[in-house]
Amino acid sequence: MFILAIAPNGQTAVSASSDTTLKLWNLETGREISILRGHHDSINAVAIAPDGQTAVSASSDTTLKLWNLETGKEISTLRGHNNSVNAVVITPDGQRVVSASSDTILKLWDLETGREISTLRGHNNSVTAVAIPAAGKANAPNGQKALSASDDHTLKLWDLETGTEISNLTGHNHWVRGIAIAPDGQRAISASADHTLKLWDLDTAQEISTFTGESYIYCCAISPDGLTIAAGESSGRVHFLRLEGGSENE
Repeated sequence: MFILAIAPNGQTAVSASSDTTLKLWNLETGREISILRGHHDSINAVAIAPDGQTAVSASSDTTLKLWNLETGKEISTLRGHNNSVNAVVITPDGQRVVSASSDTILKLWDLETGREISTLRGHNNSVTAVAIPAAGKANAPNGQKALSASDDHTLKLWDLETGTEISNLTGHNHWVRGIAIAPDGQRAISASADHTLKLWDLDTAQEISTFTGESYIYCCAISPDGLTIAAGESSGRVHFLRLEGGSENE
């Protein structure tokens, strides 16, 4: 299993696997509800819409698929990338999807119709992660901005309304695979093979601080209250950092 997404109601979850399937689970009983079949290669990411009824999966077969979680049936296939799709996120209003691919681009899609809205170009290597600020934040209302990470060592902040790059965040010297945006929508963290976890100010596109681990840092997350960061290393260590006043304390 590669990744797991939990539905907004906290009662079900969808897991994605290299065996080309997704599975819907009942979290209370731990039982499998259904198997979602349709992809032809590893599934790298999955996201669940705010209504909990629709999921989007991203695969190495270059496609995304929309799923009805109540019926376990495929709704549609989104085609447009020409390499592995590595990450996917749904906007807080549940109307659009952003995908990130090894073809170096991101795409914005209409969730209801499955149609491509725009293509976001700027990275020069695989795009490995994408995140969107939470709904209702002053600097990114209604999912109008997205943050991406790439094997080109950079992060980019995008305006989803215009499809243009807002800023380029530089400071890592190796690939970046994990990103997360704080609940305030103003700060973000990034995890890199350069052994560092960086904290960024999204308004200024400036690095605030850096935590250095002992090996590749593959993933990171911020708690819902915005006070705790978790970061996982290839060494097997997991760091829990306190986010206070723009600085991390292990």
